[in-house]
Amino acid sequence: MIHELNKTNSIFGTFLAELRDVSIQKDSMRFRRNLERISEILAYEISKILPYRAEIVTTPLGQTEVNKLESQPVIASILRAGLPMHIGLLNYFDKAENAFVSAYRKHTTAEDFEIFVEYMAAPKIDGKILIISDPMLATGGSMVMVYKALLKQGKPSQIIIAAAIAAPEAITYLRKHLPDTVKIFVGAIDQELTAQSYIVPGLGDAGDLAYGEKY
Repeated sequence: MIHELNKTNSIFGTFLAELRDVSIQKDSMRFRRNLERISEILAYEISKILPYRAEIVTTPLGQTEVNKLESQPVIASILRAGLPMHIGLLNYFDKAENAFVSAYRKHTTAEDFEIFVEYMAAPKIDGKILIISDPMLATGGSMVMVYKALLKQGKPSQIIIAAAIAAPEAITYLRKHLPDTVKIFVGAIDQELTAQSYIVPGLGDAGDLAYGEKY
């Protein structure tokens, strides 16, 4: 199941437009904040499909029944670009457990590369709802590698992918390599992926825009 937020008019589109805009991107603090705001909206949309339970809450004037989350998810983010998204998700799922995984491309040529997972800090995820976030889903390879690495911590009850922008090729790859029950929440699915695996129109390198160029 794929939820593409940009298909419905909302303030989300304004934040996504700022995220893409080359003139606004020059302000790295604004870029990080827009990623965070996008993730807050993604968190709200994700919350609609999670399980709830009824509870009685006492107010100063009486009691009322409310629906509350049965349990908080585990939020897993791919370093380093995923950190602003992680904050946005955590702003809404404020009692969530947290996981961090590093995944990177090692290029042999401009077009050929391997994906490596080097570091992971994660709680046990057996029987828990797992949200994996990454701003950009280009090929989908990093997401699948991180998913497989996290399975060492247990089998989650539900898996949700959260991303700002995806390429069609990534969606196809995820459908092929992840369980059918995985749900994908994405801001926009863009037109294409270049031979160098960059999303077009995309927004550029999210990690560099958020935290500076790496060498």
